[in-house]
Amino acid sequence: MLAIRAASDGLRTPLPCGTSGCKYLHRVLRSTLRKKKERAEAPRVGAQYGLWGNRNDGVHALDDLKASSLESYRQLVDAITDYAIYMLDAQGHVANWNAGAQKLKGYLPEEIIGEHFSRFYTPEDIASGLPERALKTAATQGKFEAEGWRVRKDGTRFWAHVVIDPIRDPTGAVVGYAKITRDLTERKLAEQALRKSEEQFALLVQSVTDYAIYMLDPQGMISSWNAGAERIKGYRREEIIGQHFSRFYPQEARAAGEPERALETARNEGRFTAEVWRLRKSGDRFRASVVIEAIHDETGTLVGFAKITRDITERAETQRALDEAREALAQSQKMEALGQLTGGVAHDFNNLLMAISSSLTLLRKRIPEQADTLRLIDNAVQAVDRGATLTQRMLAFARRQELSIGRVHIPELLRGMTDLVQRSIGPEWPISMTIPLGLPAVKADANQLEMAILNLAVNARDATPGGGAITISAQRQTVRTHEISGLGAGHYVVLSVTDKGCGMNADTLRRATEPFFTTKDVGKGTGLGLPMVHGFAQQIGGVFMLSSQPGEGTTARLWLPQAASQAPTPGSPPINTAPPALHPLRVLAVDDDALVLMNTVALLEDLGHEVVSASNGADAIAKFNTGGFDLVVTDQAMPGMTGTELAATLTAVQSDIPIIIASGYGEGIALPTGRISRLSKPFLQVQLARAIHDACGDDSALA
Repeated sequence: MLAIRAASDGLRTPLPCGTSGCKYLHRVLRSTLRKKKERAEAPRVGAQYGLWGNRNDGVHALDDLKASSLESYRQLVDAITDYAIYMLDAQGHVANWNAGAQKLKGYLPEEIIGEHFSRFYTPEDIASGLPERALKTAATQGKFEAEGWRVRKDGTRFWAHVVIDPIRDPTGAVVGYAKITRDLTERKLAEQALRKSEEQFALLVQSVTDYAIYMLDPQGMISSWNAGAERIKGYRREEIIGQHFSRFYPQEARAAGEPERALETARNEGRFTAEVWRLRKSGDRFRASVVIEAIHDETGTLVGFAKITRDITERAETQRALDEAREALAQSQKMEALGQLTGGVAHDFNNLLMAISSSLTLLRKRIPEQADTLRLIDNAVQAVDRGATLTQRMLAFARRQELSIGRVHIPELLRGMTDLVQRSIGPEWPISMTIPLGLPAVKADANQLEMAILNLAVNARDATPGGGAITISAQRQTVRTHEISGLGAGHYVVLSVTDKGCGMNADTLRRATEPFFTTKDVGKGTGLGLPMVHGFAQQIGGVFMLSSQPGEGTTARLWLPQAASQAPTPGSPPINTAPPALHPLRVLAVDDDALVLMNTVALLEDLGHEVVSASNGADAIAKFNTGGFDLVVTDQAMPGMTGTELAATLTAVQSDIPIIIASGYGEGIALPTGRISRLSKPFLQVQLARAIHDACGDDSALA
């Protein structure tokens, strides 16, 4: 063969084949033969210096070297077992066979020499004419090189890297082919396994819908897009690939350079994480948990970023609701504690006012008609009234005031109090009203609702010191279950008071309904106005809401429950006019406060009644058992035995005994069965007289 003949001249002339397989063999053989030649020439060099013999001995040694080179070549090719190295004739028949070919393909030399090399190809490759194309390519282009499946003698397949080089004679005609085949099955299987793993991973990523998982190039352009990204962000793959990821950022975040900082952090630190607001295709915002990780190749060069986004809006809303619930609980506990405190303070304060008020009433009756003196007494009475109003507010925010719930028609109520409100706030704050026709009645206490509206109007005035319009409006609203915190499902009327004043910041707005919190100057506000409105709204089953922005004004909204169509309308509140006189009664007066008891006795005696006093429940029972009483007037909050407990004991003895329970606490109390009524402290003498008339008066009892 040409390759063997080429070896016989020491490979001084390159093999007449292409540049891949044969050149590889040429390099291997040349290196091997060079070493052999150097060892063979060593005697000739030595002979020049008379070391091993004469010159003729050297010439014979060189001839021996040439002869041995052919054998060395054969031995070398046969020794290679990692490559199948063999020759084909011009038609593609196998001309020789090395040990590597036998190992790789499974054929013995005597089985394969003379056979066509196409038997190593798969049936599908044979059918497509691949063997013929391979030889044609080698002959016309100087080389054929490819990877593909080949077939062993036992029929198994292996992945082969194949090089075919043409062998030409001195005229350039192709006389055969040198063919080298290497088994790359392990590498191929590894590649397939890797590809399968990558495909499975890609499929896994693509099937994830709870996370947006996608790739960015080093500049932040989107290069991949999974189903989760499409679901969360709203963009289809063809819409978003090639776009910059900053389009998911809100405008203010882009203006602040947040996209660039995120990539810079990931580039420098390897990872960027944050919980932030992002935009969907629709323009809606959602709360997102974002992770960006830098991706580097084996040389450490940045090739892009992996980006994972999770929609945590629901979790954030849940956390916000939990935080609000915790804050509401803390606020409720604080309000409860304050309510207990202020309730006790209000009771004691009302007792003091009771003593002052009754003393002033009796004093006014008994002093001479002197204008200056009467004016001083009237001023003191006004101060008592203001004190009573203050305690009423304290009880209102603590939700412990007594309410007279009934049907209230908002339009009628507003028409009746507009002049009062306008006079209270002044002409610089004109009131405009927007009340729709057909507004349903609400379930409320008319007096307390009037006080709440007046409070809100005064607050609106104080928020616009330079003057400005104040708008009072109302509208119907229907609330679904859990739609508004603190409101049950049902129909409501929303009463709003709006100003265009200075407004409130977030911290002030949050604390606006806290008792005793005020932004007004010292002496200009108690900090109880808005808490009173808040407590009143909750007490009737509604809510009170404030919305405000600094410099844009404030809107206060009272959500009032719509009244049932057949809800009873309470009668008009008692008018402070004296009732018809009764004949003198024998009255048992009971109070643990000596000052209040003394003044109550004085008021009763001034009305013409005979009074027996008792300082506690046990004392009252003992005196009542002596008999002869027409009426009992008792305090509610007494140590040892409350007024209701005393009433229950006395009615067990005399079921028809009228009992009036006076209380400085605002909340309603559960009254025992019988002729038992309630009177709030502090009360005027005329109110006491009316309570006695209502409890005892009938045609036979009138004087």
